[in-house]
Amino acid sequence: MAPKYQQIAGILRSDILDGVYAKQMRLPTEQLLCQQFQVSRQTVRQALSVLASEGYIERRQGSGSHILDRSQGTAVPRKSIAVVTTYISNYIFPSILREIESVLARNSSAPTLYATQNQISNERRILQSLLDGRLPDGILVEGTKTGLPNPNLDLYRKLMDRGVPMVFLHGIYPELTGPLSVLDDNYGGGRQLVEYLYGKGHRAISGIFKNDDIQGLQRYAGYADALRDLGLSLEDQRVFWYNTENKDLLLSSDALWDQTAGLFRDCTALICYNDEIASRLVSLLVKRGVRVPQDIAVVSFDNSPYSELSVIPITSLSHGEYNVGRMAAELLMNLFKGKHCQSLLAPWTLVERQSS
Repeated sequence: MAPKYQQIAGILRSDILDGVYAKQMRLPTEQLLCQQFQVSRQTVRQALSVLASEGYIERRQGSGSHILDRSQGTAVPRKSIAVVTTYISNYIFPSILREIESVLARNSSAPTLYATQNQISNERRILQSLLDGRLPDGILVEGTKTGLPNPNLDLYRKLMDRGVPMVFLHGIYPELTGPLSVLDDNYGGGRQLVEYLYGKGHRAISGIFKNDDIQGLQRYAGYADALRDLGLSLEDQRVFWYNTENKDLLLSSDALWDQTAGLFRDCTALICYNDEIASRLVSLLVKRGVRVPQDIAVVSFDNSPYSELSVIPITSLSHGEYNVGRMAAELLMNLFKGKHCQSLLAPWTLVERQSS
């Protein structure tokens, strides 16, 4: 049986050809399609990506999926792009994917979306399916658990050997030579947050980092080096590590407080791996009568909606006008055009709010 997204694409394709949507020339919204087919938004987006790649629809940011008039000889997009990220609907990924889709649409290309859920086994299934089917013209990929050894490098090398251009975003595998990347300046961000807190008078600074993705390791490295260079001590008990497998437990209960309460005994500031963790932690601190920032300052990465909607808005590093998704898609398009390209680093800008 075909995957669910392909079944949905088939149904919508038939409806388009039968004139079901001829009056409005637009498909129902993603939300309505999710309700109609009783599937996740990720599945609906994969189905829509298939229709876009076949030239049936054009996905326009803010106005939905418009049906193309094929009777007028509408050109089928020339390039099919596999977009493999850890997540699709969670956290910062919707904005990243919107930017990717916008760049591809302007360049007569269409994405097919895949999510690994940051699981090595899912990544392998996706890569194998790309090798077994019609090869995509290019791949935009966020590595899975890039802080750990990866057994899927053989499949990446097979794709490279078959001439598929590839651009990594957020996370890369150092063992792979050749692919270009667009990364956050994670090391620089770790340093920047320590130096900011030092400038505010803090001398005992704790940290929460993720240890199975290279982003967390780089942010920790910047944090640790900045402490050393400023003459501050790095105490092991002031650093808490978590990973993909225990993240949901940390966020869904008081487990985050139970496991990290020791960080706050002798520190005045805390750096969090991202806004999702920081927002949850600020809520737990306030719940227990800890004043933020008077008792402890909290800063973070990503400047996501979590930082603005937190019970106390969180000081966070932002990419400003830089968007890693857009940068990676533009880099891949430039590769297609034969331009000289190099890997890019997205700098951070501090957005100061009430938490510090």
